[in-house]
Amino acid sequence: MSVKIPQTCPKFSLFLFFLLLLQFAQGQTDFSRVDQLLEKNKKLLGNNVVALVWKDGKVIYQKEIGTDFTAKTQAPIASCSKWLTAATIMTLVDEGKISLDDQVSKYIPVLDKYMKGYITIRQCLSHTTGIDGKGGLASLLQRKKFESLADEANAIAAKEISNNPGKEFAYGSSGLNLAARVAEIVSKKDFSRLVQEKITRPLKMRATTFVNDNGNAPNPSGGAQSSALDYMNFLIMILNKGVFEGKRILSEESIGEMQKNHFPGLPVKFTPKVAEGFEYGLGEWIQEKDANGNSTVVSSPGLFGTWPYVDKCRGYAAIIFVKTILGEQKKDFYLQFKEAVDEQVGPCK
Repeated sequence: MSVKIPQTCPKFSLFLFFLLLLQFAQGQTDFSRVDQLLEKNKKLLGNNVVALVWKDGKVIYQKEIGTDFTAKTQAPIASCSKWLTAATIMTLVDEGKISLDDQVSKYIPVLDKYMKGYITIRQCLSHTTGIDGKGGLASLLQRKKFESLADEANAIAAKEISNNPGKEFAYGSSGLNLAARVAEIVSKKDFSRLVQEKITRPLKMRATTFVNDNGNAPNPSGGAQSSALDYMNFLIMILNKGVFEGKRILSEESIGEMQKNHFPGLPVKFTPKVAEGFEYGLGEWIQEKDANGNSTVVSSPGLFGTWPYVDKCRGYAAIIFVKTILGEQKKDFYLQFKEAVDEQVGPCK
C-alpha cells in the first residue's frame, strides 16, 4: 500500500516564499543614512574617520574614510582619555586600595599647604575640585610639560583656587591628573603601566597607550592614543557592566558610580560646547537619562573630534574616531549620527 503525499498548492508556496523574504528584509539594517551623514561631513571630520557600531556580540556597522585610515589605525584621542583614566582609578576602588571619599591630601600632603586639603577623589573625577574654574578651553590646550605626575601634582597644588571643592563644575584636567597621581602612589607603579595592567591588556587594547614619544609625564586627562577597534573593546566592557569576554574588569557597582551625577544642581563654570546640556559622572558625560533620572546614554566626546558612547537603553556601543586635532566639533553632527543609528537599532528595550 502506498501513501500519497499531497502536493502543496503552487500559489501557497509562493506566498510562503514572499513571507520569508519579507521577514529576512525586516531583520536587516539599512545604514545608508549613516553613510550619507559621514560622507557629507567628512571634511568637518578631517577626511580621516572610522565609525563603528557594536550590538549583540558583533560589529553591525563599520565605515572607514581616508587614505590608510582604518579601524586599527592609532591616533590621539584627547579628552576621551578621561574615561580610561577614571576606569583605571575605579579598579583601585574595587580592590579596596582607595575610596572615592578619600581626601587627596592623604596621599599628596602638599595640597594641605595650599589650602586644598579637603578635595576628594570623587571631586577629582567629577571636575568639582574648584581648581579649574578660571580655565576653559585655552587651559586644556596649553597644558605645560612635566617630567612626572608628581611634578604636575605639585604645580596643581600651587594653582589659585576658583571655589571651594564641591561648589561648582568646571571641566578641566587638574582633577583627573591628581587622581592619577594618587593611583601611582597607591600602586607604586607609573600611571601608564597601571593603565596597561588594569585596562588595556585585559581588554586586548594593543594600540592604546598613555606613553608619549617626548619622554614627558603621561597626561591622564588627554594624552592617550588608541584605535577605533581598541576603544570599542572598552565600550563593550562598559555596556556589559564591567565584563569583557567573560572576564570581570570593573565591578557593576563601579560602573554604576561612574554613570551617575554625584553633584547635581551645581553652577557650571565651564563645559565644552560639544557637551553643553549634558551632566557629568566620573570620567564620563551623562548624555541622556530616563524619566527616573537614571543615565541611559553615557559618552566621552573628545574636544578634538573622536566621540565614543554607550546606549544602555538600546543595548549598543558606537564610536566616531578621527585622526587629526581639529578643534571643537559641531555637536549637531554627533546627535544626527546617533539619531540615524538609533533608527536602525530600534527603540529602547
